[in-house]
Amino acid sequence: MNFLATYIMRGRMQAMIVASSLALLSLMMPPVSVVSSATVALVTLRRGSYEGLYVLLCSSLAAGILGFLATGNYQFALIYVMVLWLPVWLISIILREGRHLSLAVEIAILMGIVGVIIFYLFAIDPALMWKAVLSQMIPADAPMVDVQRTIDILVHYMTGIVAAGSVFSLLFGLFLGRWWQANLYNPGGFKQEYLSLETKPRLTIGSSVVVAVALLSSGELSEIAWNISILLFVLFTVTGTAVLHTFFSGMKMSRYTVPMFYITLFLIPHAMLLVALIGLSDPWLNLRKKKSN
Repeated sequence: MNFLATYIMRGRMQAMIVASSLALLSLMMPPVSVVSSATVALVTLRRGSYEGLYVLLCSSLAAGILGFLATGNYQFALIYVMVLWLPVWLISIILREGRHLSLAVEIAILMGIVGVIIFYLFAIDPALMWKAVLSQMIPADAPMVDVQRTIDILVHYMTGIVAAGSVFSLLFGLFLGRWWQANLYNPGGFKQEYLSLETKPRLTIGSSVVVAVALLSSGELSEIAWNISILLFVLFTVTGTAVLHTFFSGMKMSRYTVPMFYITLFLIPHAMLLVALIGLSDPWLNLRKKKSN
């Protein structure tokens, strides 16, 4: 994908063409949205916050015009700005100025947590709202009793699930933009940054407190704590992935073990629980240092 990064860095117009056209394409292929937000991240990381904001705003305008001409709907451009492009622009500034990928990841998680809290402050009945949304997605031939039971459970955690999905998308866009930047201007730099991802012990303590509140409390407080815990799961999954990548890359068969590790995570999502536990324990056990020794 280096050819795309090279094209983006040729100028503002090229970056805006890629960001806006991929935004429109993502309506049919949602994963493409990651590449679209990575475009904003790359420009911001390399050329600064002002240039990134310029591309973001002009791309939003272009995406709105394209959306109106293609589908008669321009609102999706505003959704992109609020949900994908603006957050990735902010996180890219933090990474550019702070030069620590771990800090950028933690701020992304914090943004998700703030979003969850704000949602619960202003939503009258979050569970009822999510129940209405999920009920519209039920197929006509689905067994209503089992589906309804599942929905009754999910509605209490949908805020955290949606926030976690948004943060994952944000981080993938940031990582892709950083990888592009490294390939063009600092080969191998992203791998070094990614494999050194870590969390501080105080974060693991704070996360344990949040889970304890979720377990020991009840009502809305417990529900908010569980939804925040889902976002913390994202944090430790990312860190645990970096730890295990380091472990597998040190093997003789690393050219096979590293790809198989990511394929396993894709095919067996439940494996992420073990990865998150490794990420949670890494600040105390320092697993990468022990492996190198």
